[in-house]
Order: sequence, then structure tokens, then C-alpha cells
Amino acid sequence: MSLIGVVAVLVVALVAAGIVLLFDRNSANERDARRGQFDQVARQTVLNLTTIKPDTAKEDVDRILAGASGEFKSEFDGRQDPFVSVVKEAGVTTVGKIIESGVQSEDGDTARVLVAARADVSTPDNSQNGPRDFRMRVTVTDADGTMTASKVEFVP
Repeated sequence: MSLIGVVAVLVVALVAAGIVLLFDRNSANERDARRGQFDQVARQTVLNLTTIKPDTAKEDVDRILAGASGEFKSEFDGRQDPFVSVVKEAGVTTVGKIIESGVQSEDGDTARVLVAARADVSTPDNSQNGPRDFRMRVTVTDADGTMTASKVEFVP
């Protein structure tokens, strides 16, 4: 084989390798972006769950339900009004903060995300004030481009 033939084969091989690497990088970027979306939905769900105030309890519960689906939504269905009444009557305020989160696993249109959160609790008589730490596993489901929390579990 002549020198020109060897150079031509090397050029074709390098171009092919460059194309493969470019597609691989794009695929990794898309995967990372999707995982970031799953993570963000889980973080917002936990923040919504840990931030409830007596004067906005109805809106707080509506916000939780707006991002819920499946088993998680079923747990709230029909229980919103009693929950709101208890929050208003007790006068307890909780303000959540996300400490850390990360995607535990992903399977097609579903991801399980671990979220560590802290809720600062305030009671009218100050008897139970203080931080409460939570670890939750949030299952996030993507249904036709809309991501919602379909299951929330406390993790010991």
C-alpha cells in the first residue's frame, strides 16, 4: 500500500472516531440534563412537603398535588380538607430547606431520587420549635414530557 493510501485510511479512521466521540458526548449531555430534571422535581416535591404554613395551608397542599401523580397523589386524594384543617387548628409552621439530593437510579421514564431536607418547625406555644431532618426517596415519573412525583418514601 502506498503512503497516500495509508494516510487516507488514517484520515478516515480519525474522522470516524471524532464522529463517534461527538455523538457520545451529546448523549452524555442529554442524559445529564434529564437526570438534572428528575433531581429538580424531587427537590421541589420535598420542599413543598416540608413548607406548610397555617395561613397558606390550602395553597400549600394544592402545590403538592399539582406536582403529584400515581401512588403519591392517591395518598392525598380526599384528604386535603382534613389536612388543611389540622394545620390551621394546630398553627404549626414548617419551612423546608433542601440539604442534598441525587439520582439513585433511573429506568426509562422513571427515576428514584434521594433527598435530604430540614424543616424548621414553629409552634404557637414554642413547645416543639426546632429543626427536623428528613431523608426521602422520591420516585419521579415522566409522562409525555411532564415530570411528577409518583411516590414518596421516608428513608431511615
